[in-house]
Amino acid sequence: MSIAENIYRLNAELADTAARLVVVTKTHPVERLAEAYAAGARLFGENRPQEMAAKQPQLPPDVEWHLIGQLQTNKVKLLAPFVHTVQSIDSLKLLRELEKHAAAQHRIINGLLQFHIAQEATKSGLTLPEAEVILASEDFRQLRHVRLTGVMGVATFTSDEAQLRQEFRQLRGYFEQLKTTYFAADPAFCDISMGMSGDYQLAVAEGSTLVRVGSAIFGSRG
Repeated sequence: MSIAENIYRLNAELADTAARLVVVTKTHPVERLAEAYAAGARLFGENRPQEMAAKQPQLPPDVEWHLIGQLQTNKVKLLAPFVHTVQSIDSLKLLRELEKHAAAQHRIINGLLQFHIAQEATKSGLTLPEAEVILASEDFRQLRHVRLTGVMGVATFTSDEAQLRQEFRQLRGYFEQLKTTYFAADPAFCDISMGMSGDYQLAVAEGSTLVRVGSAIFGSRG
């Protein structure tokens, strides 16, 4: 199937759910991103700040760019002028750096707290107590140009559906606990980013609002 056909199929699947499609465009050339855009895709996810910064000027201004890979503080300035959401926030240090550069650009950057939910130690992310330390801090209360809008997690790479569901439920539980405790009066805190090409249907069933899909749209990278 073509890129456009895959996007139409995915959007049809998600039409009656709470989930939106983030097209994972890492390593793909701008021409293929343009095909996805022409098929209606507007949320694009990149792993590397340099790659995102290079592609952004070549695509229309209404693309909503999501950084889904780990973000080092020294790369924040590359993205600050345009990034919509940083899905991989895992430290107060990163929040401070985003605040500084977003303020200099006179704009607000959205962020998701990334949690470690997988069985694999190589996957990164916060524990719930670590996230609560951030949210209870005076530094967090002083943020004016970074807005937390939810949580993100990467599940274990496995075909075990029971394990995947358990991990997705864990992330949803984290979201609900943080919503109740810290964001009860903030309607902007509403997103749960979980699910990728191999497991997005399970993630949607467990409450995902953002699915990050690449290979099911573009095909497997060689």
